[in-house]
Amino acid sequence: MVKRLAEKLILAIETSCDETAAAIIAEGKIILSNIVSSQVDFHRKFGGVVPEIASRKHVELINPVIAEACSQARVALKDLTALVVTLGPGLMGALLVGLAAAKSLSYATGLPLIGVNHLEGHIYANFLEHTDLKPPFISLVVSGGHTCLIYMEDHGRYELLGETLDDAAGEAFDKIAGFLKLGYPGGPIIDDLSKQGDPRAIKFPRAMLKTEDYDFSLSGLKTAVLNHVTRLKERGEEIPLPDLCASFQAAIIDVQIHKTLRAAKERGVDKVVLGGGVAANSSLRERFRQEMEKVGMRLFYPSIPLCTDNAAMIACAGYYRWLKGERISLDANVDPNLPLCGG
Repeated sequence: MVKRLAEKLILAIETSCDETAAAIIAEGKIILSNIVSSQVDFHRKFGGVVPEIASRKHVELINPVIAEACSQARVALKDLTALVVTLGPGLMGALLVGLAAAKSLSYATGLPLIGVNHLEGHIYANFLEHTDLKPPFISLVVSGGHTCLIYMEDHGRYELLGETLDDAAGEAFDKIAGFLKLGYPGGPIIDDLSKQGDPRAIKFPRAMLKTEDYDFSLSGLKTAVLNHVTRLKERGEEIPLPDLCASFQAAIIDVQIHKTLRAAKERGVDKVVLGGGVAANSSLRERFRQEMEKVGMRLFYPSIPLCTDNAAMIACAGYYRWLKGERISLDANVDPNLPLCGG
């Protein structure tokens, strides 16, 4: 093992859904290891994450994943500065496995323990790769379980501007892909098919595009797609999958871009930050880039591995909380619905 006396080393654990992850970062931004054990193959046959299976797999994998993170980083537990863990939001059973592991390590080593909000982690994935990024900015976090618009004034200071009233973007992708029997997870499959289609081929609704708030709704769009496909089947017509996927995806992206840019203008910021698994969507990135260039704003998003759930982003978020002296006790608990603001 190599002891890094001059570095602040943080070990983070992330188990909010179906990825068992551990990472070690130095000085809040240098990734020494970022181990992710995905359970997607176990859940694919069910078309979505099964909480009980996820929890059991976390129990099996958590210790080997932590050990691998330390080994890859060439760091021993005695070299660490602090421990960070995701407290929520997420699946109750899955979160408890990660917190139990983090508490055990904290008790055994005496290291301080810091709790982090999972959504906060998705925002901080950007700080790992964009060294010039500084708040304030608007962040759009889009994933399988979350779609929300956040104003980040400073480190640890957030304002939730709006969120989905029903389905999250990733959830909508999975449901439509499941209905079309395309496979799971649906986001990457629909994204790939969309590259061959025309996003203007089918006029799907842009729900809440003109409302004064910053909320989103995708259930109506999902229903519109189901009805359109049902009508085609009743008439014996072929389903134009590339056009259908491209048009469905465009309907989601249009509303997200419109509301994000309006929020940035109204808050007087010139930076927009993307985060979450759906931020890996190629069309979302490209459309955002084009629209941001038109208005002279800067766009930031993580590389693909840091868009999906991982522990490096949790470590980065925890580092800034550690700097402020924040700690959680060994009697802390998880919160499946942990709010970002005030969390």
